[in-house]
Amino acid sequence: MLKNSAVAITDSVISEIGDFEEMRRKFPDISVIGTPTSVVTPGYINAHQHLTGDRYLRSAIPDTISSNDAIFKWIVPLHELLTATDDRLSATAGLVEALSNGVTFTVEAGTVAHPHEVASAFVDVGARGTVGRWGWDIGQGPQVAPTSVVLERQKQLLEDFGGKASDNLVTAWVTLVGHDLMSDELVTKASQLARDYQTHLTFHIAPHEDDVKSYLSRTGKRPITHFHDLGVLGDHVLLAHAVHIDEIETNLIIEAGTAVVSCPWAYLRLAQGITGYGRHADLIRRNARIALGCDSENAGDAIDMIRTAALFAGLTRDGERDFAITSAHDALDLMTIRGAQAIGMDHLIGSIEVGKLADIVIHSTDGPQWTPISPDPVLQLIWASDGRSVSDVVVNGKHVVSNGSSLMVDEPALRAELTARAQFFLATFGKA
Repeated sequence: MLKNSAVAITDSVISEIGDFEEMRRKFPDISVIGTPTSVVTPGYINAHQHLTGDRYLRSAIPDTISSNDAIFKWIVPLHELLTATDDRLSATAGLVEALSNGVTFTVEAGTVAHPHEVASAFVDVGARGTVGRWGWDIGQGPQVAPTSVVLERQKQLLEDFGGKASDNLVTAWVTLVGHDLMSDELVTKASQLARDYQTHLTFHIAPHEDDVKSYLSRTGKRPITHFHDLGVLGDHVLLAHAVHIDEIETNLIIEAGTAVVSCPWAYLRLAQGITGYGRHADLIRRNARIALGCDSENAGDAIDMIRTAALFAGLTRDGERDFAITSAHDALDLMTIRGAQAIGMDHLIGSIEVGKLADIVIHSTDGPQWTPISPDPVLQLIWASDGRSVSDVVVNGKHVVSNGSSLMVDEPALRAELTARAQFFLATFGKA
């Protein structure tokens, strides 16, 4: 922690860090963002977020139905109706909320029919992240297709975004729906595709026990063990959830250098068993690659990484009966530098260091949650605050949020348009 300090930005990069008064004398004509009592952090990383569809049903899906019903009776039917304009609108609204809460990097979860429109939304609001598209070859639903077609779509998206992951504002990942909705051929070739393009593969697996039962029935193996035997795992893979895994699978994940993204609000909201079966504490204890995510409106409800990190830390501490396993500082690490490590971006983002990309969050300490200001503001940030204390956000050296509002889009007009479409979809489903 640095006190009375300043960060200088040149173009998109952090160029200098030092004492505020010295920096002020050195750069007298540069504008200053923040106040003498502001708390400044690296930008937050949301490693699993559905940006399209669910937002139109926000807090409308009952919380007394199963996650399977929420997905296949609400969300999937909605996706069947979405246009390219709907995808862009939904993603824009989600990213505006994310940025206002300090989330500068978002890994989109891959349930997108129009990824280029979602990429445009990233650029429109000034956010950084990845895009994917629907990838599944089993069952029925939006964009389900033969294996070869799914793979060609994935490859084309990588080509459209320049192939190899880079420091561009938006890049493409290979994304599959996952669960048991992908053939062995699809997941194996998708993993190789990610390797070939030096990018990443992400998919959903085992947030609930149904995935485990399905793989045991079909292959005689638990899912992670099956992926290991197929040669799918590696440091290019980000597993979304991996809650219902056993000790052997935990070891395989760690040995392969594979990353896991935990979305604790989703598991609680959907009653998926994180408190009884989850092994994410083991991953923390063994210093595995792990990140945090907010998931979707039928699960996480809010795109707020501070709330998510506090919940994850609290669940881990209580579940292990160990007050030292995750502190507030660990929680901050998980949504910054450890999150960046999990997505393979720690050489560019995740910490405030000279030479790294300038993704920075400024928190106001004017609110009651900051009164009085703690001698350790990280404790206060995690345990007493949330994203609503964010005042300003800089992404790639550009000031994109000021006084809690977007500098890039007309928020009142965005809310009006989103509300109208949400009312249309709810009326279509007879839920208005």
